Amino acid sequence: MKTSNYNIRIDPVIKTKAEKTFAAFGLNLSEAINVFLHKAIMEHGFPFDVREPKPNVELRMAMEETEQILKEYTEGMRKPKPFTNAHDMIQEILSEEDEV
Repeated sequence: MKTSNYNIRIDPVIKTKAEKTFAAFGLNLSEAINVFLHKAIMEHGFPFDVREPKPNVELRMAMEETEQILKEYTEGMRKPKPFTNAHDMIQEILSEEDEV
């Protein structure tokens, strides 16, 4: 079978991780890319969903809480607490967690 070469740029960390992943299937990176291309042709597009990841419930709750806190600061309902050092700030955060 005749082949064609194609050069692509890949982040070295991603390349190494991908090579290890595909090696578990007995494939090198070139073979894995060919599998992807064959599957894309069969599917007439990407062989998987391509979309922005949807945050899970815990992340959505944290995002909503952050938005609420920012709103309270913006509207003057909360005032920033001054800390002289990081240790004092961490102690304050830990004491708030104990109250919950």
